[in-house]
Formats: sequence, structure tokens, C-alpha cells
Amino acid sequence: MQTSDFDYPLPPERIAQTPVEPRDHSRLMVLHRASDQIMDSVFKDIGKFLNPGDLLVINQTRVIPARLFARKPTGGRVELLLLKRLATGEWEALVGGKHLRAGTRLTVENGPEVEIAAEMEGSQRILKFLQPVEEMLPNVGEMPLPPYIHTHLTDPERYQTVYATQSGSAAAPTAGLHFTPRLMQSLEQSGFHFARVTLHVGLDTFAPVTESDPTEHKIHTEWCEVTPETAELVNQTRQAGHKVIAVGTTSVRTLESSAQASPVPGQAVPISGATGLFILPGYQFKLVDAMITNFHLPKSTLLMLVSAFAGREFMLHAYEEAVKREYRFYSFGDAMLIL
Repeated sequence: MQTSDFDYPLPPERIAQTPVEPRDHSRLMVLHRASDQIMDSVFKDIGKFLNPGDLLVINQTRVIPARLFARKPTGGRVELLLLKRLATGEWEALVGGKHLRAGTRLTVENGPEVEIAAEMEGSQRILKFLQPVEEMLPNVGEMPLPPYIHTHLTDPERYQTVYATQSGSAAAPTAGLHFTPRLMQSLEQSGFHFARVTLHVGLDTFAPVTESDPTEHKIHTEWCEVTPETAELVNQTRQAGHKVIAVGTTSVRTLESSAQASPVPGQAVPISGATGLFILPGYQFKLVDAMITNFHLPKSTLLMLVSAFAGREFMLHAYEEAVKREYRFYSFGDAMLIL
């Protein structure tokens, strides 16, 4: 298995620059693993492909305005991307700029001073804010849109799911962006259920796989949580013979991390803490029966995860079909339901 096995050509015009309105009017490609069938639909009709009693597991993380701009003592401008809160006022971050060594002090534009407390790999740094920055972020930070989105986002809430409540992510769990309150209510009235997990999306979203052998790629840990209530719902659903549907790769990793911690095969247990689970083809899924996901970047850990679930060849064929059928790709793009 090589990283190049997960590459595919994508015309730039297929990269979505703005979200579809309303949210649930994005397109939905439905993949049937058992028959290799590919169907076209619309997200608002997703209930047609599921069965009452099925459980949709959503990631309730909320994106923080994690992109800041600061000035060096020389006046040069520096970009900071907050990734992981270590303690009050202390963050792991990506820092864009030269000669930014430990001990360097920066001044956040319209915000506090910050000191580079330690150097890590590449452009990663530990930042120590001289005043707690957390409460200031809505005023001094910007939404950290991916670098392939070049269109200004007029409504920052459009890069949040409608059920986002737990602040801590450096990127949105984009598969959930297609849900509306009305669609969720309609699904619940039709006999479907929702359960919440939390995974705060961190560095690995921004870190491509550069090694030729993907097994040598070091995936960064992200904080996740499965509550006792959610674990019980997952187990009840499976015992009743219904499906557990992960909304997004973050929910997949959280559920499968829970399964790995369980002493009983195929059962969820409550967890809270870091996960470094890296899912590659060959992985045996323990809790996830189906998943909703967006279209992912070439050679990414996320494309490897969905290939582990649906098969690499079938997945790359589906991506080729998605290009031909003019689906919209990446964070603001269309969705896929893998059954």
C-alpha cells in the first residue's frame, strides 16, 4: 500500500467555494457496498435510504475563531492558527513566519501579547498568551477556513453545524454541515434517533500524508468523548438490529476509539481523552455500520479512512463518477452516504 494509491485527479472548478443554501439541498451520492451501486439523490431525502430505529451519531464540536494575526517586534505580520488548548492561555498552534524561536514575543492585532514558549515539529509552536485569550477570540480571531476556499465567508455560522455546542475545533466536521433543524426534526418524527459525541478537530486536518508508505505517517492526537448515555444508545441500537450511522469521519474515529477501549467486542464504552486512531484499509470496523461523509482531498488520511470502509477501488471509482456528475468537493461540497 502506497500513499499514491489514494491519489485522484480533480479539476479546480469542482472545489466548492461557497455552501449550498439551504444546507440540506446539497447533493447526496449514495454508495451501496454490497452491490457496488452508485445512486444520485439530495441530502434532504437521506431518510429514504435508512430505516426507522437507525441511530445517527453526530459530532457536536464547535469551531473556534482560531486564526489570529500578530506582529513581531520588527513589525512583520505573523499568522497564528490555534490547534489545541493545553491550559488557560496556553495553546499548540501553527505559526506562519520566519525566525520565530522560543522566547519571541508577538502582539496579537487588537489583542494581547503572546510568547512562543516552545518549538515543536515544523511550524508548530506552543504559545503562552500573557492574558487569557479564550474570551477574546470572537473579537480578535477569524474562522479558520481551509486554504482551498478563496471566497470570503459572510456568515461565520455557515462553517458551524446547527448542533455545534462544544467549542474546541480548528476545523468543522463538514459532513454535519448538511443538516438543518427542520431535517433533524423530520427524521426524529420518522423514527430515527440522534446521539452526540465530541471530537475536537486538530492538526491532522491540515497535515497531508507526505510519506510514500502511509503506515509511516504519524497521525496527531485529537480529544474526543463518548458519554455513558451515547454509549448506551449505540449498544441498544446494535442489540435491536438497527444501524449505527456515523455522521462524518470524526464520528467514525470517536466511535471506533470507544470500541477499542471496550472489553466486550462490538460494544461502545464511555471514553474521554486523546485518540490517535489511524484507520487504513485492512481495519475491521467494530461499531460503524454506515457513514455520511464529504468528498476528501487526495492522499489524505480521511480518504484512506473511507477507503477502509468501502474499498479503495470502489471509492476511487465513486470519486471518478462524482467528477463526471459534477458533484462539489471538500468542506462546502456535497455529501456521500456509504451503506
